[in-house]
Amino acid sequence: MKGMLLTASLLSMCAGSLASAQKTTLTIESWRNDDIKIWRESIIPAFEKQYPNIHVVFSPTAPTEYNAVLDAKLKAGTAGDLITCRPFDKSLELYKAKQVISLNTLPGMNNFDAVAKAAWSTDDGKTTFCVPMASVIHGFLYDKKAFAELGLSVPKTETAFLAALDKIKASGKYVPIVMGTKDQWESATMGYQNIGPTAWSGETGRKGLISGAAQYNKGGFLTAFTALAKWKPYLAPGYQALAYPDAQNMFSQGRGVVYPAGSWDIGTFRQMNPKLDLGAFPPYSIGSNKCVIDDQPDIGMGINAGSKNQAAAKTFLTWVASDSFAQIYANALPGFFPLANVKYTLKDPVAQEFVNWRTQCAKSFRSSYQVLSRNANPNNENDLWNASSQLLNGTLTPQAAADMVQKNLASWYAPQKGK
Repeated sequence: MKGMLLTASLLSMCAGSLASAQKTTLTIESWRNDDIKIWRESIIPAFEKQYPNIHVVFSPTAPTEYNAVLDAKLKAGTAGDLITCRPFDKSLELYKAKQVISLNTLPGMNNFDAVAKAAWSTDDGKTTFCVPMASVIHGFLYDKKAFAELGLSVPKTETAFLAALDKIKASGKYVPIVMGTKDQWESATMGYQNIGPTAWSGETGRKGLISGAAQYNKGGFLTAFTALAKWKPYLAPGYQALAYPDAQNMFSQGRGVVYPAGSWDIGTFRQMNPKLDLGAFPPYSIGSNKCVIDDQPDIGMGINAGSKNQAAAKTFLTWVASDSFAQIYANALPGFFPLANVKYTLKDPVAQEFVNWRTQCAKSFRSSYQVLSRNANPNNENDLWNASSQLLNGTLTPQAAADMVQKNLASWYAPQKGK
């Protein structure tokens, strides 16, 4: 009897060891350390329930240290199996160095359109090396209570937008537009790049800058600088000293009405003031152009070329491209939207409003992010920060701002030289 029990015990131990040996562990490298709880309590358990033989470990690094730490790990051969990819050039460098692999044949990649894949593809668009996970969308947040109080409706045109701001200003109770210029980037990111794509016809204009067919100081790109300059009278007193956190505080406290936004701010305002009655509207039309939104790619994920677990990593990324992942991720991080063309529902009504714009407006992304900011100095992205903030501060005219950005781009970028 004892022998039978011992044999049964040994068989059980062997079976357990075999099961353990067959279980693959995948480690994810990421800069999103704020998302540890979401990954460990929501995303990973959902995946492991469907794929019990694959164990996933989310192992993030501080955002400011991520690039350097990842580079060191890849060179040392100690990096995780899955690499969270920043958009555009940094990830392209990883692919060119053969540190991440092509994902062209990965099941699920057909769920992404060309705009979604552009941030993680070669310049010719032929090879995609990271699965697009999420984007942020630009537009405007507004205080619905203040809108109702002042009898305002959501503006769809530039004329209606400025008329609404006039009415808010005339009330004397609120700041019409809550945004400062101290940090500079908001002026470009939530100002120029927010309303600009509609003015320069989205992908037509953005790709025109890359090919040399369009210039910053002509056509829609100049129109966008002119449109942004019209915001100046509606900013808060002392807006030149207003930093990004200051603007967030002002809006969350109900002291302002319209907040030029990235969708990432939805979660911030939900935490800062749960009672704030948030609404959202897309970039208004300038002239007769159809609205275009910046559906800005933000996070992707690729496979470490040195990983010994590439089959399991592909299984995980195929799941990331599915509706199952999209449903979890979109609701765990309101304002970060899955890029896959799959069905999912959002619990946050403002986040849902942003997503609805994908069917109402054309899509593009920030003009400076692909190819045009590869030069260190002058740098196209930094030039747009500088020009947009000086424009709102009144130290540059729209034409002077546009000329400065164009001159600096043409100084190093061959397709724009002499233009």
